[in-house]
Amino acid sequence: MSCADGGTLEECRLLIDYRRMPDRPVPMISVDPFVEESLALAALRNAEPCLWLNPSRQATPAPEQRALGETISLDDTKAAAARFERFAPLLAQLFPELAGTQGVIESPLVPAAALRPAVGLPQGQGALWIKADHSLPVAGSIKARGGIHEVLEFAERLALEQGLLTPASGPDDYRQLASPAARAVFGRYQVAVGSTGNLGLSIGVAASALGFRAAVHMSADAKEWKKERLRRRGVEVVEHAGDYEKAVAAGRTQAEADPFCHFVDDERSLSLLLGYSAAALHLRTQLAEAGIAIDAEHPLFVYLPCGVGGAPAGIAFGLRQLLGPHVHCLFAEPVQSPCFMVQMLAGEGSHPSVYDLGLDNRTEADGLAVPRASLLAAALMQPLLSGCFTVRDETLFEQLVQVLDATGARIEPSAAAGFSGPAMLAGSPAGRAWLQAQGLAPHLAQATHVVWTTGGLFVPPEEYERFVARGRALLLQAQGG
Repeated sequence: MSCADGGTLEECRLLIDYRRMPDRPVPMISVDPFVEESLALAALRNAEPCLWLNPSRQATPAPEQRALGETISLDDTKAAAARFERFAPLLAQLFPELAGTQGVIESPLVPAAALRPAVGLPQGQGALWIKADHSLPVAGSIKARGGIHEVLEFAERLALEQGLLTPASGPDDYRQLASPAARAVFGRYQVAVGSTGNLGLSIGVAASALGFRAAVHMSADAKEWKKERLRRRGVEVVEHAGDYEKAVAAGRTQAEADPFCHFVDDERSLSLLLGYSAAALHLRTQLAEAGIAIDAEHPLFVYLPCGVGGAPAGIAFGLRQLLGPHVHCLFAEPVQSPCFMVQMLAGEGSHPSVYDLGLDNRTEADGLAVPRASLLAAALMQPLLSGCFTVRDETLFEQLVQVLDATGARIEPSAAAGFSGPAMLAGSPAGRAWLQAQGLAPHLAQATHVVWTTGGLFVPPEEYERFVARGRALLLQAQGG
């Protein structure tokens, strides 16, 4: 028997459910909020796709959230959005691709009904949309939000200290930050970051455009084309033999010895996180413009690829502050790099690595190849996050192709991670049990599912064709071809 056949929650606890996704059977260990942590950890150790739902989620978030000594609120998100607005005229001047949006860096919200059968979202379980951050200008990924925000915040602070701006300066005055005098000030400073690729691109491109010296410490799993794109922008690329965590640590140590170096710390930065959170304000506007209501009878489910955790945590924070109990955010991770789920299971006072579970942290989703989660992001998400799920690399390539065929969108493998979420949630015994327990099951027909695609705009054509060829071969193999 199975839970779908009417099993009790107790019987579901030990269920390994082989559910049929389109074209192929996919083994999945479903973990519901009542299951012992040991079962979730067993699934993670076995590198099996699994779903974990957060029993600590608070329906109504507190107006202020504390994490590692930091206190943030919706006012901080609005302040980050206001900073983007102040800099918009300057950004339009520095980046020709922003001329049409007057310096606004944003992505469309795209209906994706044609994709629903491919990703396994059952009929009558809600509408599917894509938040297309894979098409974000300037940096080509979600990292354009947080990364560029932190560079702008650092530049603004220096400009105020050096008298290039005053507290009364308006957006038009910010164009002065492209002047030779401003560039001379900024040129005395270096902006550095540790990255597997996309964050490095956003930091490097923004910093060098303003006149900062820019350095990106990159791990061995970073894609070569991302390194070359940075070098063409005049960014120093420092390569490290180890993984993402070691690249960040090396960059942080070097920056600490240089008073003229600002290090963008993906593991600890509140500025990064708040830059990401500003996306929630725009998404709320887009939903309203599309006529989509978000309330108790019209829930919103958002699926976000997760690496170290700063980007999805920032967005989830902003959405929870804006939409309260009516939005449910779930993070997607590769089966070999589920650092955020590992951290959420461990709780406060511990900081485990995926290596501790015998995983190798090797994945084609390079932006998600992170062994240890941000403690800042994890602490912030403890009362806010609805859950996490993991996916195999093979699934990323298959769904990359399915997204291309159904919508024409060209995404990179890491950006495909969220597309397993709707079926995991609405199509698995664990997901259905949780939806029932949360009182959401009766409202699924009116639900909205938003999958956040995080990168792909600047993937070279030959690299993208390799992704597509691999995905098509996997789909053909699954069909018995």
